[in-house]
Amino acid sequence: MSESATTPEFSAVMPCLDEAETLATCIRKARSAFERLGLAGEVVVADNGSTDGSQAIARECGARVVDAKERGYGSALMSGIAAAKGRFIIMADSDDSYDWSDLDRFVDALRGGAQLVMGCRFPRGGGTIEPGAMPFLHRYLGTPLLSGAARLFFKSDIRDVNCGMRGFAKEAIEKLELRATGMEFASEMIVKASLAGLRMEQVPIALHPDGRTRAPHLRSFRDGWRHLRFLLMLSPTWLFLVPGGVLFALGLSGFALILQGTFWVGSVGFDVNTLLVCAALVIAGFQIISFGVSARVFAVTEGFYPVPISRWFDHIKLETGLILGGVLTAAGLGTLIAGLMYWSRHDFGALSAATSLRITIPAITLIALGIQVIFASFFLSILGLKGK
Repeated sequence: MSESATTPEFSAVMPCLDEAETLATCIRKARSAFERLGLAGEVVVADNGSTDGSQAIARECGARVVDAKERGYGSALMSGIAAAKGRFIIMADSDDSYDWSDLDRFVDALRGGAQLVMGCRFPRGGGTIEPGAMPFLHRYLGTPLLSGAARLFFKSDIRDVNCGMRGFAKEAIEKLELRATGMEFASEMIVKASLAGLRMEQVPIALHPDGRTRAPHLRSFRDGWRHLRFLLMLSPTWLFLVPGGVLFALGLSGFALILQGTFWVGSVGFDVNTLLVCAALVIAGFQIISFGVSARVFAVTEGFYPVPISRWFDHIKLETGLILGGVLTAAGLGTLIAGLMYWSRHDFGALSAATSLRITIPAITLIALGIQVIFASFFLSILGLKGK
């Protein structure tokens, strides 16, 4: 059975932008695989504005062409996925770098209950990278770095996050509401699938040198940075909360040590000048942490992070923040008043810097933190209006 079936079980989705040299080969391989496996299948070419006649080639080869008006790898795939009729979708590039004739493992895994099946091109995952198929930096730096970041940030077991050949259950992926229009679409799918708890499997595949004579659309450093940036944006914990928490803890530790007196490490003494640095660390750390909380709330409200917003606002409320900010500000003002009283007892004369700064620096730090908490609470409430 092939595309003649009314309701195909499988859809092969191929993003296309000027792939006239290789598109026909990919379509023929996919249709041949469907025939060999006895599958009801269709081929959908998601065209992204080709000017080399790719659309006509696709139709001549029996594929259905979908026009993706907005440019971008993600835009093309989202259009193709939306138009696909199959219960399961297998996607891969149309440059003949992925073997469309070898779909067996994807079919078996999807029929076995997997909701996302990733191809793995690397030998450690059983895959094969033929000579000249992948640039040196992609193989030994870019893809391992991004895959490692995904495993660290999102507890994903996927070893090849950049692999463009993957299969999935259409219904499960549509529920993720993927939005990235560029190359980072590939990362978004894995991140959201991991966060949503989809059943994922990996299968080994072979990567071949692509059959095009023109330059590839991929730009290594630009698209690699976009992938990494996207992973960081979807992981406020590692982008904001961890570094912010480290700075905040260092600052507080310095306060605890130096407020008691000069802190000595060997022959080196840390006094009120260091206390001022600690104050800056505390304020900067808290600001970064508040950015992290805001980023997480924004990601949830905009659908990038699949966690119900109510779970956040059950714990983060405007009134709670206002009370906390008010208490911190009042504590700071109270400390300043205590300092003024201490000064008055000395007839407003000259005071020891070591003594006076141990009063004014903590006071100003508390006031700064209180003000930040108050306005951060208002900002979070504004971000959460849509979610509420």
